[in-house]
Amino acid sequence: MSRTAPARFASVDALRGIAVAAMLLVNNPGDWGHVYAPLLHSEWHGCTPTDLIFPFFLFIVGVSISLGVTPRMEGGGDRGALLRGVFWRGTKIIAIGLLLHLLAFWWLDKPWFRPWGVLQRIGLCFIAAGAMALYLRPRAQWLVIAIVLLGYWALLASGGGYAPLDNLASRIDTRLFGQLVYQFDPVTGRGHDPEGLLSTLPAIATTLLGVRAGDWLRRGETRRLLPAAALALVAGGLWSPWLPFNKNLWTSSYVLWTAGWALLALWLAHVLIDHKGLRPWGRSFGVNAIAAYAGSAVMVYALAGPGWMPLIYRYGFADWMTPRFGPYVPSLAFALAFVLVWWLIVRLMDRRRWYLKV
Repeated sequence: MSRTAPARFASVDALRGIAVAAMLLVNNPGDWGHVYAPLLHSEWHGCTPTDLIFPFFLFIVGVSISLGVTPRMEGGGDRGALLRGVFWRGTKIIAIGLLLHLLAFWWLDKPWFRPWGVLQRIGLCFIAAGAMALYLRPRAQWLVIAIVLLGYWALLASGGGYAPLDNLASRIDTRLFGQLVYQFDPVTGRGHDPEGLLSTLPAIATTLLGVRAGDWLRRGETRRLLPAAALALVAGGLWSPWLPFNKNLWTSSYVLWTAGWALLALWLAHVLIDHKGLRPWGRSFGVNAIAAYAGSAVMVYALAGPGWMPLIYRYGFADWMTPRFGPYVPSLAFALAFVLVWWLIVRLMDRRRWYLKV
């Protein structure tokens, strides 16, 4: 039995919640044809504010491993039992992701079932980073991060470069899963999945960087966060001319660039919330992250399947807003209203102490 209670930082809950709220915002505009540029992913190379959201969340997953799993081991917990717990929790996250895609396949009448996805990647990264946090010392974890980032660069460079559909990650996913990938062209037989197999390797590195940052936070060594952020941003920026930022491929330069911003955000949130007592905005989303993400997806499927979503947008937003403000404002207003609805839901859950644990 563990003799050390895991620490809980309001700043981490807040950052996790802000990331989830941002996911809901960018995933649910009223009209995909009229979205402000910062709220869209880069078409291929590049890094918009929206491209920061998923790596931020994975980084916080790593921080949470250091705050929740590692102290139990150091407090005398059985390493094997903790590993089984990590594996079981990650498997449940993957199962929820698969269930959501099954619902989308059935409810939205999609032409095929997609096995990869956001929750699937989160679950895989949680299992891999959690296992390494339990069995590898910090130096070994840093070594794994370096090997993964450099090795992935070498794989992509030697495997044909970084062009859409022709890169090694896309070719592997298409070869293994065919038309089940996110994008598939039946004419050429080429496809791509932004959460595919090979690109999950550098995503694990993102999560491991969060593990190392969480260890600093837990041990009170937060003075390391700011210089680490600066180093990651500079290294990622200097690397980008040779290896462009690319969320679809989760390139190594993108890992460092996004981790730099995540480190900076963690340092700032820790100072403002944990030390200065600023209200932890986003906490309600953060303590019910899976409930908000999965529940909002089910809501979208339930409204879009029968065709109600376009009607809600048209009569509730577009018809009266577009003549006054143009087509972009109602699209954003719909997304903000969607986030507000889910904030009210998770706020109520938090007040009643209802938490969906996996």
